[in-house]
Amino acid sequence: MDILDRRLVAALQVSPRASWGEIGRAVGEHERTVARRLQKLMAEGVVRVTAIYDDLRTGHGRPAHLHAQVRPGAIAKVARALADRPDTRSVYSLTGAADLGCELVSPSREELHRIVFDEISHIDGVAQTLTNVVLHTFRTVAEWHAPFLADEEVAELRPEPPPACLPDEDGLSPLEQEIATLLTTDGRIAFTAIAERLDLSVPTARRRVSSLLDRRLLLLRAEVEPALLGLEVEAQLWLKARPHGLDLVGQRLAAHPNVRYCAATTGTHSLIVQVAVPHEADLYRFITGVVGSLDDVTDVNSTLITRAYKRGHLRKSGLLTLERTP
Repeated sequence: MDILDRRLVAALQVSPRASWGEIGRAVGEHERTVARRLQKLMAEGVVRVTAIYDDLRTGHGRPAHLHAQVRPGAIAKVARALADRPDTRSVYSLTGAADLGCELVSPSREELHRIVFDEISHIDGVAQTLTNVVLHTFRTVAEWHAPFLADEEVAELRPEPPPACLPDEDGLSPLEQEIATLLTTDGRIAFTAIAERLDLSVPTARRRVSSLLDRRLLLLRAEVEPALLGLEVEAQLWLKARPHGLDLVGQRLAAHPNVRYCAATTGTHSLIVQVAVPHEADLYRFITGVVGSLDDVTDVNSTLITRAYKRGHLRKSGLLTLERTP
């Protein structure tokens, strides 16, 4: 991608349902240019617009991060087995003590035991697992955009700030669930198409979609490989933080433009942070300058993501393309 492609993708990440004209006005490009470039990237499978649930608040499941040690020579086979599971949202190969990391969403707290100990632990090649349950999410990957836009460009695409306080639980009605299912398949599906498929009026479809997004029960996501955006170094940082400072540390890190994901978890480390930067030197500066400036952080364990097998429920079917898990 050239710099214009990267800026347009970043704009789509900020507002995945924005029209080509809205994106063009925000970044100062002609609507036809925006449409031609983004439609090409989407047709080639380089960019995919989808949606993910706020699992904890909607009651769809309980997110957890699982790390697996794998017998030599079995990484690709185990990674494919994990990626084929509908309850895994992402699967990565990693440096460090664990060979693979995955984010899974168990249907219930009770099911987590069965999934980890009766299913994943019995995958041929898995030697050992370690599971950390998500307690609070400060930033999802769906809320991140590549750092190629000025603040005023972002503000034009996203004029309304997210609500400061949201309820811990907010379920979906049967109709909202049907709409959410359509959006997870195609995050840019037209209101007219939603109305036709669900036998609604177009204003009702528009209102229901807006409600889902405003309540942040569903988060739209423009998925693209960070390396194509020039962010070739992806890392997972596990941080220990003093309990009284955990919330402030999470908020500070979640606001950083290179942080794609940040959540508080159970386990010996209280925060998981996923970072994307252009070069290893940038990661060093992030650890020493950004993390190092936070007095309540007492320990850092860093690993590099060496390959992504699945992102946001989308399996990697090649270097650039993504396909959705059935």
